[in-house]
Amino acid sequence: MAEIIAENKAEDIAEETVENEAAEAAVENDPEGESEEGPDEKKIPDNAHWYVVHTYSGYENKVKTDLDNTIKNRHLEDLILEVRIPTQMVSELNSKGQRKTAERKMFPGYVLVHMVKTNDTWYVVRNTRGVTGFVGPGSEPIPLSEEEMKPLGIHVENMVVDFGVGDTIAVVAGVWKDTIGEITRMDMNKRTATITVELFGRGTSVEISFDEISKMR
Repeated sequence: MAEIIAENKAEDIAEETVENEAAEAAVENDPEGESEEGPDEKKIPDNAHWYVVHTYSGYENKVKTDLDNTIKNRHLEDLILEVRIPTQMVSELNSKGQRKTAERKMFPGYVLVHMVKTNDTWYVVRNTRGVTGFVGPGSEPIPLSEEEMKPLGIHVENMVVDFGVGDTIAVVAGVWKDTIGEITRMDMNKRTATITVELFGRGTSVEISFDEISKMR
């Protein structure tokens, strides 16, 4: 019995040694923990365009949530790239006469969808609960032009800026003109920077367009 136990123990040690050597070899071949193919890079198809979808009033967020879930469940990420509800930060007075900022939908009743138009993608979007149809003649999806996308915060070309997260900037236009703040977040797709400003004695996050800010020298 002792001999059998000793043999089994020796076999276990040998197997463990082989496994450890294999693991060490894998680490040496891939020191950064990445495969030989490298990290996944999502390339936007050339035939992907932005479309406007009309929804029932108040259903915008639900439509976006349901579409995002359907895209994930049906593995349509390569065909329906993004669902967006255009919003903007506005300054308004409350009942006490105090000014506050709030995020508001730019176009209530509409949702933007970045997708490759196929029979499948058209069917998925069109049959999402709360959707009444695409904006276009006879509900035929018509892609937005580059000029139509700009006011919505969608840009197709790259933009080089001289500021980044952590920089102090001055707001040179818009509602928050002459405000000084520090950038805490940047969205290159929307071309906006989130800054922290002092409002009623406390820090408040405000989203500002790149066109409205300038880096402090």
